[in-house]
Amino acid sequence: MSIPDWFGEAAFGLFVHWDHASQQGVEIGWPLVGHSILPGRTEPEADITVAQYQSTAPTFDPHHWDPRAVARLARAAGARYVVFTVRHHAGYSMYHTEHSDFSIAASPYGRDITREFFDALRAEGLRVGVYYSLLDWNHPDYPAFTDADRPYPHDRYRRPSPERWARYIDYVKGQLTELLTRYGTIDLLWFDGEWERTAEEWHAAELRELIKSLQPEVIINDRLPGQGDYATPEQGMPRRPPGGPWELCLTMSDSWAYRPDDLDYKSPRLLAGYLSEVVSRGGNLLLNIGPRGDGSLVPTEVAVLKRLGAWLASHGESLFGAGPASERLDFHGPATQHGDTIYLHLLLQPQDLLVVRNVPIGSVAGVRMLGTEQPLEYSVNEEVHKANGAEDEPLGELLITVPPPTGALIDVIAIELSNSRKDESRAGL
Repeated sequence: MSIPDWFGEAAFGLFVHWDHASQQGVEIGWPLVGHSILPGRTEPEADITVAQYQSTAPTFDPHHWDPRAVARLARAAGARYVVFTVRHHAGYSMYHTEHSDFSIAASPYGRDITREFFDALRAEGLRVGVYYSLLDWNHPDYPAFTDADRPYPHDRYRRPSPERWARYIDYVKGQLTELLTRYGTIDLLWFDGEWERTAEEWHAAELRELIKSLQPEVIINDRLPGQGDYATPEQGMPRRPPGGPWELCLTMSDSWAYRPDDLDYKSPRLLAGYLSEVVSRGGNLLLNIGPRGDGSLVPTEVAVLKRLGAWLASHGESLFGAGPASERLDFHGPATQHGDTIYLHLLLQPQDLLVVRNVPIGSVAGVRMLGTEQPLEYSVNEEVHKANGAEDEPLGELLITVPPPTGALIDVIAIELSNSRKDESRAGL
């Protein structure tokens, strides 16, 4: 399947990780198996028993959750789509399902959080994504993880009988059918938890066939083994971009869910740099937030999103709908291109003179600073042996006079190419 235009042009999405255990201020899912995903950290998650982790399901009442406010925040932040954690590894369904009693329907909150949130997202013009874990450490037929299974085996996972496994696959199919038939258009399915079974055990091809029969336009990430439409590197920029469409999923701190003891937040400038780099390599950034157990958002995460949104309001033309500039362009930083405009993201500042090489210098019509729209002075330089017309569209150096930093998270310079030689510049640059 070819990736739809909306995903290729989105640049930025928002991830939401959350369930009943957020009341305990611990990572989502992993404490149930005695595992911490914080670098160098084991406490307090390693000492939480299965019963302790799941004990907050009966008290889950996120009365401060405001789906419309969160959707407005996502749109104001510049996100084009939102992926919501509908069921994580620990098995708690954040929607009303007929295939499990372990869900938001049985909580004091009671309402269908997923339905209300998806409706709010669509009202803001945002695309809707579903995060769904293939594994379920709470389901008896998976089988359920117990304290006796610790430490987490990593490669020696318990296998149920064929009859129980068939029931489990029916459970997965049943939940996917609910999500794809009762919640309107789902634009994206974000699977996870695939590592504990093979593609054949997951019935991956069969699941894709079911999904596509229900929602033909939905796109699927690569964690449905062998059946994905795009790659999802996690928590670290790949040295080389994956082949084809891709998305970097990233946390603001070191955790996915609400952790009051994790204060290692990335700065808005750093995150703007990640976003610029990802788009310059042909991908999207999926940035995570983790609501508290009462449904309120962490103020630091809200502030970061607002800063990113303010920057994107004046600099987003370099990212939304843009793709990588040509590999021939020689520039020390992320470079994107949209139509006949090349965008240079100045991660390294201050500097007074910027030298960009392999630019089609005969087509440069102007240079400006995004945000202020200030025209910038520039000159061109060409290797002497090429100056005699050896090439139809000579590539040379563009020397741009750079003003002091504007105060934006990241300054961006736009190089406008003229309509003359348009076809050559698109193909050659």
